Amino acid sequence: MTDAARDARADALLDAVSDGRQRRLKIFLGAAPGVGKTWAMLSAARELKKQGVDVVAGLVETHGRVETAALLEGLEVLPRRRVEYRGREFEEFDLDAALARKPAVLLVDELAHANLLGGRHERRWQDIAELLDAGIEVYTALNVQHLESLNDQVRRITGVTVRERVPDAFLDRARDIVLVDLPPRELIQRLKQGKVYVPETAAAALDAFFSPTNLAALRELSVDTVAGHVESDLRGSMLARGAAMPVRRRVLAAIDGHAQSEYLVRVARRIAERRGAPWSVVFVDTGTSLDAARRERLESALRMARRLGGDAAVLRGQTIADGLLAYADREGAGQIILGRTRERLFARMVGRSLTQQLLRRGAHLELTIIATPVERAASRRRLRLGLPGGLGRRGEYAYATLATLGALLLAFIGERYLSVANLSLIFLTAVLVVAVRTRMAVAVFAAILCFVCYNFFFAPPVYSLEISSPDDVLAVCLFLLAALVCSRLATRLAQQVESLRAAHVQARALLLLGQRLAASTDAAGIRAVGVAALAQALPCEAALLARDAAGALQPTAAEPHDLQLLPQDLAAADWCERHAAPAGRYTDTLNAAPCWLLPLGSEEQRLGVAALRFPPDAGEPDPDRRSLALAMVQDIGQALARARLAEELEGARVQGETERLRSALLSSVSHDLRSPLSSMIGAAGTLIDYEDRLPSDERRELLEAILGEGQRLDRYIQNLLDMTRLGHGTLKLNRDWVDVAEIVAAAVTRLRKLFPAVRVDTALPHDTILLYVHPALIEQALFNILENAARFSPPEQPVTVAARGDGEHLLLEVGDRGPGIPEEERARIFDMFYSVSRGDRAVQGTGLGLAICRGMIGAHGGSVEALPREGGGTTIRITLSLPEAPASPA
Repeated sequence: MTDAARDARADALLDAVSDGRQRRLKIFLGAAPGVGKTWAMLSAARELKKQGVDVVAGLVETHGRVETAALLEGLEVLPRRRVEYRGREFEEFDLDAALARKPAVLLVDELAHANLLGGRHERRWQDIAELLDAGIEVYTALNVQHLESLNDQVRRITGVTVRERVPDAFLDRARDIVLVDLPPRELIQRLKQGKVYVPETAAAALDAFFSPTNLAALRELSVDTVAGHVESDLRGSMLARGAAMPVRRRVLAAIDGHAQSEYLVRVARRIAERRGAPWSVVFVDTGTSLDAARRERLESALRMARRLGGDAAVLRGQTIADGLLAYADREGAGQIILGRTRERLFARMVGRSLTQQLLRRGAHLELTIIATPVERAASRRRLRLGLPGGLGRRGEYAYATLATLGALLLAFIGERYLSVANLSLIFLTAVLVVAVRTRMAVAVFAAILCFVCYNFFFAPPVYSLEISSPDDVLAVCLFLLAALVCSRLATRLAQQVESLRAAHVQARALLLLGQRLAASTDAAGIRAVGVAALAQALPCEAALLARDAAGALQPTAAEPHDLQLLPQDLAAADWCERHAAPAGRYTDTLNAAPCWLLPLGSEEQRLGVAALRFPPDAGEPDPDRRSLALAMVQDIGQALARARLAEELEGARVQGETERLRSALLSSVSHDLRSPLSSMIGAAGTLIDYEDRLPSDERRELLEAILGEGQRLDRYIQNLLDMTRLGHGTLKLNRDWVDVAEIVAAAVTRLRKLFPAVRVDTALPHDTILLYVHPALIEQALFNILENAARFSPPEQPVTVAARGDGEHLLLEVGDRGPGIPEEERARIFDMFYSVSRGDRAVQGTGLGLAICRGMIGAHGGSVEALPREGGGTTIRITLSLPEAPASPA
C-alpha cells in the first residue's frame, strides 16, 4: 500500500468515527413542491414516536393540506416565536425554545427558508446547524432547486432564479438523504386537483415552472444529488475497510502537460456529462522534472478542470500506471481517458507501454484512447504524403509505388544474406500489403511492378527483363494470384464494414427519434421533432401536413421553416392521405410532384402526410435510405396516434368534470338566485297593492330593498360569469403598472357604498409599491375578500387592510374579528361550492366569491391563504410577486 493510500484510509477511519457523533441530520429531498416531503417526514416521525423516541415538531408547514395536518396529531408542537416586522407580527421558528426543550428528534421544515430580520441567523439552515451542534437530531425537507451549486442549472432549465439557497457543504452533515419522488404526470395531476396550489395558480404554474419538461429535469437533478451522496458515503466506508469501490461511475482523465491536456479535459467533461457521472483529471508525478512551458500547460489544464466542475489532483507514484490504478480503485473510477501518443517501439514490443499496462492490470476498467488534434493533424499530413485511407486513385497508386520501392530497398540490403529465391518473398509481402489496403486494380499494378523490379535487379540475367528460369515464371503467377485473392478479401471486408455502418446509422437515427418523440407531450411537439429528425437523418427538406378545420391539407411543421410546397405536391399529398399509400416522386402515382409523399397513420386512422424533398439531381434512394424513411414516418405516425388518444381521453375526462360542475352549480345557486328574486317580487307586489296606503318611509324602505336585492343578484351573476371565464381559460390579463394604494382605495370605496356602517382601517407603506397586474381583476379579488370580512365582522370591530413588501413579494392582508374558520376548513373555503356557514358561503352567498378571488390571483401567479388571527377572527393573505420597477423615461 502506498503512502497516499494509507493516508486516505486513515482519514476515512477518522471520518467514520466522527460521523456517528456529528451527523445527526436527515433530509427529505424532492424535485419540486408537492411531491410529499413534509408528509414523508411526518410519517417517519410518527414511526419513531411509536418506538418511544422523543420526537417534537419544531416547525412544520402544512400549507393547508388536510392530509398533512392530520399527521401532526399526537406529536408535541413547539410554540412559534412572534416577530414584529415593519409594524406587523409574524410567527417564526423558536430556536431558543428548541434548544431548551432539547428533544431526541426535532422536525424543522423548509430548510432553505430565509428568517426575518432581527433573528439570530439569517437562514434556517444556520438554525439547524446550531441544533446539530447542540446534539439534537433534526429532520428537515428541501427542494433540489434550492441547492447553491444547482442555481445556474435551475435557471437554465426553468428560467427562474431561486433566491433562497442552501450551500452544498451543508448536505455533508446529513447522515441520510431520503429521495421523495413523484413522476411528473402524478405531480401535475396533484396540481390540477388543487393539492399543491389552488387550481388557478396551478394552471399558471403548469405553464411556467411546473411544465413536464422542467419537472423531468428537476427530477433528474434530485436523483443525481442523492446518488452523489450515496457514492460519497460508500467511498468513505470502503476506504475505511481498505477495500476498492464496488460501484464505479467516475470518469478519470490522465494528462501529461503536453499540448493535448486541455483538449482531454474538455473531452472528459463531455463524456461525464453524457453519462451523468462525476469526473476527475489527474497528473501522475513520477519525479521527472518538467520544463516551464509544460508545467504552465499542466496548471492551466488543472484549473480548467476545476472551473468546469471536475476534481483535479496531482498524484505521486513510481509509475504512471500504478498511480492511475490506485486512484481509480480509491475513487471508484470506471473509465480512464488517455490521449493517443506515440510510444516507444521497444516499450510496445516488451509490453511495457502505458496502454498495455492498463489493459493488462485494469481488467475492471474501461480504457478510452482519444485521438487528439495534434495526432489528427499528423495523420492528415501522412495522408497528404500518400498513405492509404481516404485517398483517391492517384494516392493509391502512389502508395503501391512507395511499397514497391520499400521492398526494393530491403531486397538490396538482404541480397548479401539471402538467396535470390528468398528475395522474392520480400516483394510478395509488399504485394500482400498493397492488396489488403487498396483496390484490386492497384494490387495488380503492384504485383506487376514488384515482378519487374525483382526480375530486372535480382533474377539472372540481372539488369534485363528476360525470364530465363521457370521459377521466375512461377513467381509472376504467385504475385498476381496473391494480389487477386487479397484484393477480393479486402473488398468484401470493406463492403461488410460499409453495410454495418449503414445499419448503425439507421438504428441510431431511429433511437434518437424515439427518444425525442417520447419526450414530446402534444401533437405539435411531435411534428416539430419528427420533421427535424427526418431532415437530419435522410438528409432532405421535410414537411408534415395535416388537415385544417376546412378539411384542406396544410403544412404544420417544416424543415427549413420557410419550405414552400408546390400545387403538385399538395395534390399528391391529398391523394396519399385519402388512400393511405405513397405518392409523388419515386412512385407510380402523381410522380410529377417534386416531393416524395408518405402517409402518416393508416386507412382507419388518417393522421396526415410526410413530404420529403430531395435535390432535383439526386437519384432514387437506396434500399437502406428508403427503409429508414418508412420506419421513421411510421414511428411519427404512431406517436401522433398516441397523442390523439391521450387528447381524446383528456377531453372525455374534462367533459365529465364539466358535467359534474354544471350539476353542482345548478344545485348551489338554485336557492341563492331565487331568494333575491322572491324578495324583489314581494316588495314590488306590496308597492302595487298598497301604494296609496303606505307611508312614504315604508315605500322608500321597500324600494331600497328592491334595489339592494337587485344589486346582490347582479353580484351573483357577475361572480358566475367570472367563474365561467376562469374555468374556460378566457380571462384575459391586460397588465399595467399600478400603485397598491390605488387598488386598496378603490376596493375600500366600493365596500363603503355596500356596507356604510362597517369601519375599515388601512395600513399602507409610505413608499410607493408598483405592481404589473390587471388592476380591475386585483381590485375585484380584494373587494370579494373585503365583502366576505364585512359580513361577519362584529359591528363594533373594524375590518383591517394592510399591505407590505419584502423585496420579492407583496403581502396584502384583510383581517376581521368574526367567528373565525376552523383549521381543517381553511384550505377548502377557496373551493367552488364548498358548503360552510361563513364568508360568502353563508345563506346569502353562491359559494363562488373566494373561489373567484383565488382564480384571479392565481392567474397572476400569486396565492391566497386563510390564517388565524390572534384574538379571534380570520386573516386572508394575498401574495403577489413584485416585478422590477419600470425604467423611468430619459
